[in-house]
Amino acid sequence: MKLEKKELFENTVPGKALATMALPTIASQIIILIYNLADTWFIGRTNNPYMVAASSLGLTIYLAAVALANVFGTGGGALMVRLIGEKRTEEARSVASYSVAAAAIGAAIFSLLVLSFLEPLLKMLGASSNTLNYAKQYVFATSVLGGIPTVLSMTVPTILRDAGFPKEAGIGVGIGSLLNVALDPIFMFLLLPRGQEVLGAGIATMLSNCCSLAYFIVIYRKLRDTTVLVIPRRMEKIGREAKRSLYSVGIPAAFAIFLFDLVTIVINRLTASYGDIPLAAMGIVLKLERIPINIGLGICLGMVPLVAYNYGAGNYGRMHQVSSLARTVILVFSCACVLLFWVFARPVIAAFISNEETVTRGAAFLRGRCLALPFMMIGYHSVNYMNAVNRGKVSFLLAIVRHLVLIIPVMLLMNRIWGLVGLTWSQLAADFLNAIVAVLIFRHVDREIRDDIPV
Repeated sequence: MKLEKKELFENTVPGKALATMALPTIASQIIILIYNLADTWFIGRTNNPYMVAASSLGLTIYLAAVALANVFGTGGGALMVRLIGEKRTEEARSVASYSVAAAAIGAAIFSLLVLSFLEPLLKMLGASSNTLNYAKQYVFATSVLGGIPTVLSMTVPTILRDAGFPKEAGIGVGIGSLLNVALDPIFMFLLLPRGQEVLGAGIATMLSNCCSLAYFIVIYRKLRDTTVLVIPRRMEKIGREAKRSLYSVGIPAAFAIFLFDLVTIVINRLTASYGDIPLAAMGIVLKLERIPINIGLGICLGMVPLVAYNYGAGNYGRMHQVSSLARTVILVFSCACVLLFWVFARPVIAAFISNEETVTRGAAFLRGRCLALPFMMIGYHSVNYMNAVNRGKVSFLLAIVRHLVLIIPVMLLMNRIWGLVGLTWSQLAADFLNAIVAVLIFRHVDREIRDDIPV
């Protein structure tokens, strides 16, 4: 680790250190949001709710690629930075190399599986005769042809950020995202014939991820002599304990994304039972609420390497300072977002599509779901903290409780009793309960760590 990076992790004022790590990550998260929203906005220019709904279904499979990237990005990155904190540099180098190579192999397998089961998979997710072909086009471009660059362009910046280079990670993500926004209208409205707009959006996403990955390869080559970051030429061998530590954090982190994806699938299936227009409206809302969620996650992800390094180094006081500050910031921010979404729900939805019924449905969905944001943030903070302090099993437990014990059962129950209105408000009910559980578990783990501190 470079000396200035070591200073950042060990001695810089917690607020400044968190800002240094989090702001580039937040910027990259915002840019990711811009291109996700741009896809929806450009597709919405067709004023075809079936295309909007299809892109939402395709996003569900795209999120599975995010989950795969999390195994090796979150798991490998957290282990790497803990090893650096423990002064085990060569082991950290091997873990960084192994994580990238394993992510590439996993991405290739993922693409083949999606290709083999594409149509039945989309039907299971809720695709109708009106949306199936559009969804197939989007998924084929983003998750079959673009599977490897998609996974690697999300794995590599996570490892790069955890190594103390959030700016470089943010630039790479930004290049891909902004390029995606620029390519969307070119492929959707100029190069491809009318009716192929969803395919155009998918091709733009795939090409932008390829360019982002090319940038990261260049950065890795520049940093290989002064950091633990290397471009793998073979599958690096790492010890059994290192693998256990990597996967004990990475798999729960990926499973959390998978469960998030599962919740999205259930939402889409339930909403689709009321028609394609409610499905299109919900698809817009699910992307809009990613604005505060991704920014909150950006703060949490900026927190993770600082907490992990100081946990590995035994500097528990600094570790807790960073964690508390991050939690306070995301709660204040999420409350501000609740106010903005509640007041401006209708014009925000109308910016994406002019279909009146879709706008009305979307505004109601957004007002109901946005109230859950502060409670979501409490859960996200706890999960990321557990990953940083090598409590992968606890992180896994939190993911299970939130998604399988609370969100999905509450959603099914409230939808059954109150219909679409119940579905709208189920997120608030579930995340309120989850926040209580997350706080109790966080306090328990925090006491464990404090008890381990030598007197």
